[in-house]
Amino acid sequence: MRKEEIISKLPYSKPFLFVEEISHIDENGVEGNFTFDENLDFYKGHFKDFPVTPGVILTEVMAQIGVVCLGIFLLNNTFSENNSIALTSTNVEFLKPIFPNEKVKVFSEKIYFRFGKLKCKVMMKNEKGEVVCTGIIAGMMVSPPQPSPQGREPKLD
Repeated sequence: MRKEEIISKLPYSKPFLFVEEISHIDENGVEGNFTFDENLDFYKGHFKDFPVTPGVILTEVMAQIGVVCLGIFLLNNTFSENNSIALTSTNVEFLKPIFPNEKVKVFSEKIYFRFGKLKCKVMMKNEKGEVVCTGIIAGMMVSPPQPSPQGREPKLD
């Protein structure tokens, strides 16, 4: 699967798409980047007169590149718009701030992928090559619920 195809299959759009480019991807991991445009809405209030990228957004960037892109790649042609992706756990340590107009690079290494659950060791670096945040992120690839057969509704007592 080509890198551009993976990005096109992401279930996000602007302003919540945080993947600009995938520079490397294989069965063991992924690398990609994103540039934080100064006009992104969250900068208007985080913080007043001193905009800083919120940690939850940094986590989302790491999750989109490091888990979702890799998950789509690992599922290859079995991932479709009918699938959903659910974050199941995060453990992230924040070390440096990211300011408007900074470009970051995300590095992800697969820990395991089984039964639809992908767990990765993920790290983000700034343009100087300094580690901004690092952690473990996991998510599940979920198929839509199947309708129950007619007349076979579960009986609750």
